[in-house]
Amino acid sequence: MSLILLKMANFQIVTYITMLGGAYEFAIIIAPKLEKLLAMNDSVETLWRYYKETEFLLTQSLSSQLSFAIITAHNPRGEVLTPCQNGLLDRQLQHEIYRLGLPYRAMIGSSQDRKHMEKSWVVATDKASAIELGRLFNQNAIYYVEADKLQLVPCLLAKEEAFLGAFSLRVNRVQEFPDIV
Repeated sequence: MSLILLKMANFQIVTYITMLGGAYEFAIIIAPKLEKLLAMNDSVETLWRYYKETEFLLTQSLSSQLSFAIITAHNPRGEVLTPCQNGLLDRQLQHEIYRLGLPYRAMIGSSQDRKHMEKSWVVATDKASAIELGRLFNQNAIYYVEADKLQLVPCLLAKEEAFLGAFSLRVNRVQEFPDIV
């Protein structure tokens, strides 16, 4: 029996080759690093699916003719942080938007069942600048709206932009924002 060890990228494949009556028998054992990589891919797909289902809470209506980005600083790289940590990152993002001199407005991005909510900002900027701002705050993705067309735009993830339909159909107008826990 011989052992061949191949190292590829972030994982290992261990192959055992056994000689049985002139034929070769192969058994591949996937090392834990590959299992972690496959699990991460599943979690990326799950996150991307959740991002595609997001709804938006606004206290004021927006013109359907505007172009803007929706950016959050909450939960960088999809890692769930405490409300205190997210609040600090949110204030840093607001400060950066203000420093850049961009018009902005608060909003909340929410799961359909309202069990997950993230403070976000409507920012009047071009898509390329919005992506850079998303990357600065370690966001997997941002949203971009042009003439009421909602797009999910990757920042850190290796995904394709996704057209999600009319932004106005995902907006829920509220009198005041709920507390985010």
